[in-house]
Amino acid sequence: MKILLTGASGFVGSHLARLLADRGGEDVHVLLRPEGDRRRLSDVLPKLSVIEGNFLDEQTWAGPVRELKPDLCIHLAWITTPGVYLKSPINLDLVLSTIRLAQTLFESGCRRFVSVGTCFEYDLDASCGRPVPETAADLPKTLYAASKVALRTLFQKYSETQSWPVVWPRFFYLYGPGEHEKRLMPTLIRSHLRGEPVKLTSADKVRDYLHVSDVAAALWSVARSNLLGPVNIGSGQAVTMNDIAETISRLTGRSGLSRFGEAPDDPADPRHVVADNRKLLQTGWKPRYSLEEGLRHTIDWWKPRIDL
Repeated sequence: MKILLTGASGFVGSHLARLLADRGGEDVHVLLRPEGDRRRLSDVLPKLSVIEGNFLDEQTWAGPVRELKPDLCIHLAWITTPGVYLKSPINLDLVLSTIRLAQTLFESGCRRFVSVGTCFEYDLDASCGRPVPETAADLPKTLYAASKVALRTLFQKYSETQSWPVVWPRFFYLYGPGEHEKRLMPTLIRSHLRGEPVKLTSADKVRDYLHVSDVAAALWSVARSNLLGPVNIGSGQAVTMNDIAETISRLTGRSGLSRFGEAPDDPADPRHVVADNRKLLQTGWKPRYSLEEGLRHTIDWWKPRIDL
């Protein structure tokens, strides 16, 4: 099977590329910017076929994609820079490029399109402390989430009218090796390894965290399934921020460094976000890592990569 993967140099994309490369038997093609950072892929690049192009410039990839005629496309390319991506106008450019990608794939005979969304498409305040199902109402609060909702709505109708299988995995919270150092889990881990205090918001916020290797495996499981439309990618397990901080404290042997309440809460930040992942479980997927095992694995990954 010929697979096209966009966003392969990113956090999730690199783990999925590695999973596909290590499986063998799949013809994996990745779209990468010529000037892009490929360090996350350094160990598996020889097993991948590279299409060099900028996703925001259709002229650089449309021809190679038409020539490739992939059987399956998993689309992960998006802006994810912490502190930038939620409000960036690049989200609008990515909407247009994703539409053109879908059109190119359909015209090329691609049999299945997997395009990734986010849990922040949902009205998370309406969950009332319950796991969020795929049938929950949309209420995006950022340009990033609104862009995903717009695409998902378009692709749902396109899928229905053209009888073209489109599936929309929605990521909840994730962590693991290779995550941007400014995101929450790396910040907590790096601070504890260095013995430095870290300012945090409320300790009682509830989240659903899934190790990135399990996210990649879930994506592949969904891609091979017959599921259509939204599919939540999450552990289905509720954990408080205090529980996460205490686990990191115990695993690093450093206590008293998590300063809850010293960083201001964002009024738009939901209190409780947990996935109803029953649809995902229908594919036969099961997580490899418990939260503690995943945090230990991630801490071990970070240890040689920071100055203590």
